[in-house]
Amino acid sequence: MIITISGLAGSGTTTASKILSKKLDIPYVSAGDIFRQMAAEKNMDLLEFGKFAEENDDIDILIDKRQAEMANKSKNLIVEGRLSAHFVDADLKVGFIAPIDVRTKRICERENKSYEVVKEEIISRSNSEAKRYHEIHGIDINNMEIYDLIINTGSFNAQSIADIILKVIEVISCQQ
Repeated sequence: MIITISGLAGSGTTTASKILSKKLDIPYVSAGDIFRQMAAEKNMDLLEFGKFAEENDDIDILIDKRQAEMANKSKNLIVEGRLSAHFVDADLKVGFIAPIDVRTKRICERENKSYEVVKEEIISRSNSEAKRYHEIHGIDINNMEIYDLIINTGSFNAQSIADIILKVIEVISCQQ
């Protein structure tokens, strides 16, 4: 089964992907990890690299292409990334949403930064990404119609989120 998991920064996509990967015993690939690696290679933080990516369409195109190629070569894979559902032919496309305050608190805990700094970074990063995705691909990141399942991750813990997705997979398997 090919599954995509998408959502804004701090919505829990990486945590859920890791849990599902273990529970289903299938690998996952993260667009965020690829983006972070590329930023590190350029000696830039994520905000700097995001601005750099706005001027270099090749970065987003390469990330999207790598994920799609990996999914095409796999029978079972979890593909985690903001645009994964748009470029990967998946059996289940999951979108995560969460209030900005929840996402900010999660990132504060993860990165040991102040609330104000993280909230400003989230807003800046989200604006940068929305601009790039629209300019490069014509995608409105706020349009959720592509997803089979949308979960407000602010309402559940990571384990519960994984359990919800597992239940949906069970329902899909029964329909086939």
